[in-house]
Amino acid sequence: MSTTSFPEGFVWGVSTSAFQIEGATSADGRGPSIWDGFSADRAEACDHYRRYPEDVRLMKDLGMAAYRFSVSWPRVFPEGSGKVNEAGLDFYDRLVDELLAAGIKPYATLYHWDLPQALEKLGGWPSRDTAHHFADYASAVHDRLGDRVDTWFTLNEPWVAAFLGYGSGVHAPGRKSAAEAFRSAHHMLLAHGLATRALRSAGATRVGTVLNISPVMTPAQVSDFGRELSEEDAEAVARIDALANRQFLEPVLRGSYPAELLPIIERHGGLAHIRDGDLDTIAQPVDLLGVNYYTPQVVQAQPSETADPAFPGSEGVLFCTIPTAVTAMGWPIVPNCLSLLLRRLSREYPELDLMVTENGADFVDTMTGDGIHDVDRISFVEEHLRALQSAVEEGARVRGYLVWTLLDNLEWADGYRRKFGLVHVDFATQRRLLKDSALWYRDVIRRNGLTETRPKRPTLETVAARAGVSRATVSRVVNGEAAVSADVRTTVMRAVKELGYVPNAAARSLVTRRTNTIALVLSVPRQGDSLTAAVVQYVTSMLEGAGKQITLMLADTAESHRRIIQQAEARLVDGVVLLPPDRADTLAERLSRTGVPIVLLGKPAVASLVPYVDVDNAGGAEAATEHLLARGRRRIGMICGPTDLVSVQDRLAGHRAALHRAGLQPLLALADLTRASGTAAARQLLGDDPALDAIFAATDQLAIGALQAAREAGRRVPEDLAVVGFDDIDAASATTPGLTTVRVPLADQALALARLLLSRLEGRHTESVILPTRLVMRDST
Repeated sequence: MSTTSFPEGFVWGVSTSAFQIEGATSADGRGPSIWDGFSADRAEACDHYRRYPEDVRLMKDLGMAAYRFSVSWPRVFPEGSGKVNEAGLDFYDRLVDELLAAGIKPYATLYHWDLPQALEKLGGWPSRDTAHHFADYASAVHDRLGDRVDTWFTLNEPWVAAFLGYGSGVHAPGRKSAAEAFRSAHHMLLAHGLATRALRSAGATRVGTVLNISPVMTPAQVSDFGRELSEEDAEAVARIDALANRQFLEPVLRGSYPAELLPIIERHGGLAHIRDGDLDTIAQPVDLLGVNYYTPQVVQAQPSETADPAFPGSEGVLFCTIPTAVTAMGWPIVPNCLSLLLRRLSREYPELDLMVTENGADFVDTMTGDGIHDVDRISFVEEHLRALQSAVEEGARVRGYLVWTLLDNLEWADGYRRKFGLVHVDFATQRRLLKDSALWYRDVIRRNGLTETRPKRPTLETVAARAGVSRATVSRVVNGEAAVSADVRTTVMRAVKELGYVPNAAARSLVTRRTNTIALVLSVPRQGDSLTAAVVQYVTSMLEGAGKQITLMLADTAESHRRIIQQAEARLVDGVVLLPPDRADTLAERLSRTGVPIVLLGKPAVASLVPYVDVDNAGGAEAATEHLLARGRRRIGMICGPTDLVSVQDRLAGHRAALHRAGLQPLLALADLTRASGTAAARQLLGDDPALDAIFAATDQLAIGALQAAREAGRRVPEDLAVVGFDDIDAASATTPGLTTVRVPLADQALALARLLLSRLEGRHTESVILPTRLVMRDST
């Protein structure tokens, strides 16, 4: 089969990071890092500290030419500065020697997020001193390894470390301050410049840095890169690009910050931390830019939107979910964006060499008797390599590609449940097992390229012919039926292994009689057309992308319920996505007895074994009430809505919990779901308690009704009366004043439903999904 080759000398390899694989967190004098206390899981990880010879042998066997590893700063300087821990450097001595003996070129990254805890106590990255300590650390590591390591990366993904670690708080050290995030970002850039200068003065051959760069685009541009944008969308795209990408690219490569970024930084904490001469230091010449690409940033203008904590200054920008295939982490898979990104970098910085230093995906791996057939990961990497090759053919200066990652590992705040590795790790035994993706990547490296056409997958008929049995027998074997004799089973499984056959729906259908049809059952919507529309759009798109056919069914009468049950009992559908009525209903219970996999939108009124997707209604109500309390409101009334609705019950419970902690009693008024009933309920609350200073409503419609009642009573909002809603319907941002509310993630609910059903169809263990809500603060409070 013919091959399309990459350029001669193209570098193939993998990347890892110290904290995620090394373990040995207290061995040989290593000090604690900010992640040791922040991570919920023990950081013994892959025990690479002791098992590195085995891991290097794996890389050698797979033909790797390069290995990008990170050095653990607290292993070298347990206190962050001061005396070097020679035993810590000894480990990297041994690792580098082992790599070179195996013919693998070491690429060293000096900072992959594991700041010594001792430096965090002294201020962390918001402190300018940390940048100078980093330069000293870089010099110490180069003094030991510089005779054998010729390529150095200073930082890995400073945007993540600064804005997830100090802005949104979802990464270590868990701080939540926009001002500290911007200061951290600048000091990391300064650290890069100081370290680059120190490395060069010590004789380093090649120095660069690694940035996570994501093309920023609107949903329409995902399928049409050339789509022209409205002025508002163009501004939103440019602003997020400045925050996510150009905040780091331009200081390093041009010696200046984007002009539109400086006012944002100044507004969130001033510019005093950016001193004269800093940008000259930051803009030290680099030899290589590492590019980490996983997925695009998809946004559009939305005037009422509040800023995402990870993107301070993103007010008026909505971060969008798009209906496309996703990884197990929910990241959209858009390979062509890698081509777009590499072409852009080569166009804007034509003399700069690039290397894709991270690209990979988390998928749910299934262990079988003959290995892990991770076809999704193979497809992901192959499609991205084709996109990369296209960019190279168009002139992009890409010198290599490193998969993320070698081993399943400790995935930061997500712990051990994420699987990015080419190699499976049993964390109980530390046993390594090559996945199919590792063997496939080995063949790519040997060929220095991809086959021109994708190899045709072996079919059920191919396996049957090889084994000398019928198609039905093959299907029974791959589905685990006990009726097949041991000899026949051995013959079939040998053929399956030799051909690399992965059982598909056709094979399973001979035994399971699957139809590849999914029933999307809609009740009369009571929670708003926007939720129903999102479910229809995203669930349909994702399931059809998985090869399923969708049948829409309306469950609004007893006769329609009977017809739906009959379809399931006759096995005319493989699964059911049910949007149940808001009030108690028996349809879900009756469907569950048919044995057909079913998933629900919304927590059922009665505890059930049927998995469901819902939002954190109680948590959202607590956040809304705590927001009012933090603003000094003490006479807070709640418009409940119908208390037989599960969502209203949970919102009421969250509201009561927040008041209870504050030592206050709830003031309640009942209503139905209409705006008019919200007005009436608010009138009642204001009449019962003239000192009322806030209203929390269980839905936005009720809250909008409360705004009307406030106007009628001559109460000023928010001066006299603060009002908060729930759901963030479109009308919430159009009220006067704009309504503070709790946003529920519509598209994410729909995508979670689809993923949950697909997991059930594959026979995987499934649990209900509760998605977080977010308080959106507007003028009504």
